[in-house]
Amino acid sequence: MMLNTVFIAGHARLPSGMAAQNMYEVLTITAEIDKKYGVVIEASCTLATDHGKHYIDHLLKGYSLRDGIEKPIEEIQAHYLGKAGSALTTALKDLYKQYENYHKKND
Repeated sequence: MMLNTVFIAGHARLPSGMAAQNMYEVLTITAEIDKKYGVVIEASCTLATDHGKHYIDHLLKGYSLRDGIEKPIEEIQAHYLGKAGSALTTALKDLYKQYENYHKKND
């Protein structure tokens, strides 16, 4: 069976003093991405709350990484007011870099 999606992860160090930092030292954002169109099918992250995880999924689901990563980063910077904001931004940039690397190898 050939999958039409790829699973990619982006990572960033968490700031100290966060609930999630007690469980993980690194924040991870994962995404299942359609190979042909670059659309995020589903996303998750290692934020401590289910609500935070849902927020990231809602933000990324349906977004095409072929359009770059600037728009989701702008959304986080404007609307995520928690301590993990900079870590989320860094993890998204890393995820996008992994996507670009995958895309270069498979085009």
